[in-house]
Amino acid sequence: MNLPDIRRNLAYRITSPIVRLLSKSGITPNTLTLTNLALNIVAAYVIATGHFLLGGVLILGSGLFDLLDGALARFTKRTTKFGAVLDSTVDRVSEAATLCGLLIWYVPQAGATLKIVLIFVVLIGSFLVSYIRARAEGLGWQCQIGLFTRAERVIVLAVGLLISRVFVHSVFVALCVLAAFVSVTVVQRLAYLWKQEKIKGD
Repeated sequence: MNLPDIRRNLAYRITSPIVRLLSKSGITPNTLTLTNLALNIVAAYVIATGHFLLGGVLILGSGLFDLLDGALARFTKRTTKFGAVLDSTVDRVSEAATLCGLLIWYVPQAGATLKIVLIFVVLIGSFLVSYIRARAEGLGWQCQIGLFTRAERVIVLAVGLLISRVFVHSVFVALCVLAAFVSVTVVQRLAYLWKQEKIKGD
């Protein structure tokens, strides 16, 4: 079983019981998507004011909504092209918002230059990871490989925030991990697509 399959199976196990309940409530997948966005905007504000523990909780909560919207759409057979575009757009805005919250917190602090640089690397890298997949799929290729998709990025950042009171450098460590692995994922996806091109060319 490859990594994308593991992710899908784990997501199914988490969301399946909740989706069955939501399907009877009349809540739409787009409502869950917009709730995810609202939680991330609140998380960004909370993080920007230095409340990292609450920010981590909100990010994890929003991550659950991010899993549920697509799962509910598939379960209720209400998948739409607009819903897919909205979901992807909200994901990008949400990730940017939480990282900008961290940026606002660190900018006034002395000696935070490295952390600020790491935030920019993570922000650019995460957008590239998603862009490469979207561009590839627009050209008719599948590109779901990579160590750090959005789910892994959410978990690492949330954990870094949650344990920041116990381990004061946890957010810095999380940013280092994110910067390293989103960069690796960008290279992985480009290398994968290059190989696909070579195979087709042969």
